[in-house]
Amino acid sequence: MSVVDQVEATGSHTYTTHDVAVAGGALRVGVWEPTAPEATGPDGAPLPAIVLVHGITASHRAWPAVVSALPGRRVVAPDLRGRGRSNTLPGPYGMAAHADDVAAVIGALAAGPAVVVGHSMGGFVSLVLTHRHPDLVARLVLVDGGLPIPLPPGVPDGATPEELVRALLGPAIERLTQTFPSAEAYREFWRAHPAFARWNPVVEQYVDYDLAEYPPVGTAVAGSPGAPVLRPATSPDAVAADSADSARGDAVPAALAWAAETNLPITFLRAPRGLLDQPGGMYPADTVAEWLGRLPGLTASEVLGVNHYTIIMAEPGISAVRAAVTTVEG
Repeated sequence: MSVVDQVEATGSHTYTTHDVAVAGGALRVGVWEPTAPEATGPDGAPLPAIVLVHGITASHRAWPAVVSALPGRRVVAPDLRGRGRSNTLPGPYGMAAHADDVAAVIGALAAGPAVVVGHSMGGFVSLVLTHRHPDLVARLVLVDGGLPIPLPPGVPDGATPEELVRALLGPAIERLTQTFPSAEAYREFWRAHPAFARWNPVVEQYVDYDLAEYPPVGTAVAGSPGAPVLRPATSPDAVAADSADSARGDAVPAALAWAAETNLPITFLRAPRGLLDQPGGMYPADTVAEWLGRLPGLTASEVLGVNHYTIIMAEPGISAVRAAVTTVEG
């Protein structure tokens, strides 16, 4: 039984998917409705919905473990444009486009303002969302994302978008053009990934959802004769465009400047290990310290024992995200 099914079976939430109209088509969105009594604040009013925004090659199915730690809360999580079951949506991509898509999701399904939690690239999207649509965001939590990421050593300032993608994502981008003979072969590919040494049902259901069927080679449409091709759902073009935009576009610097000027409250959770479970993480501690000095409303915590993936898929990351949401509301 997948973790998504377990969430429903345990009685904490029921899970459905919806399509929300956005520019160019429809965005797929997962919605978890609480079966427990609705959580309320000190004044007795219902607490706002929680909107979870995933990373650059991920999907809304990165989040079920976090959802299960939020009884009594309505949780909404989209597949961003170019990912998951939103992968046929055309560009333009970029942080502003994703932010506007998430704004449409909040308007349709979350009855904003909502608590917005962004992981990895989803942090950048969430920050830009807060800048462009401040009336839709009650609170902002960034999980190992949303602050400018230092380029790895040896990457020049004038690196091409392709070079940026390879430097920042490495094997995470290389897999997007690979094909796999079966779902089990794709699971085996991920089991060998150093970030997932502790394989669990959360990871397995995420990996299974990530594998999509494409028309056979040499054909253009699904249903053509021949075996379908299995490969990851995320569009490489979307990843390249979003990597360049998050590193060099105008939307993130503008949002950071606005956050500094307005003392925007931001909670940041840092994973001390990176995409490949390497020490140091995506964000060196001194980078976070620098931004604490530049953003008066920023508070930051390090979540020990997690990497860039497991901060939202395993303990103690799950509890840290839950605490960040509830602490912000306290």
